[in-house]
Amino acid sequence: MLNEDAMLVDHDRRRQGAPPPDNVSGTDPYRPRHSTLRRFLGGSPAGVFLRLLFLSVLVGAFMSMLGLTPGRLFWHLYDSARALLEVGLASLHDFGGWIVAGAIVVVPLWLISRLFAVSR
Repeated sequence: MLNEDAMLVDHDRRRQGAPPPDNVSGTDPYRPRHSTLRRFLGGSPAGVFLRLLFLSVLVGAFMSMLGLTPGRLFWHLYDSARALLEVGLASLHDFGGWIVAGAIVVVPLWLISRLFAVSR
């Protein structure tokens, strides 16, 4: 049978006088404690090591099939970033030229319109 007194116990920890939680998270007393290292790694160190080792073998085999080496991959990324930067800077140079060309026409017209507006 159920104990009637046990059913009347208040289990809401938000009320004052409730004992502090038994775990680090502070929300669920049945959740086990985890060390800071386990939380940072996302699991046990051995499990994370084995997953990373397996993924490294898969990626290494895939790169080998494509004929990629870490050095080639690095230089390809470097050349791509440099080409992207050069294109971006060339675009800014063109954009700056458009601003100057437009300002040569717009600023004097604006100045003339302001002078006529003040004289009224």
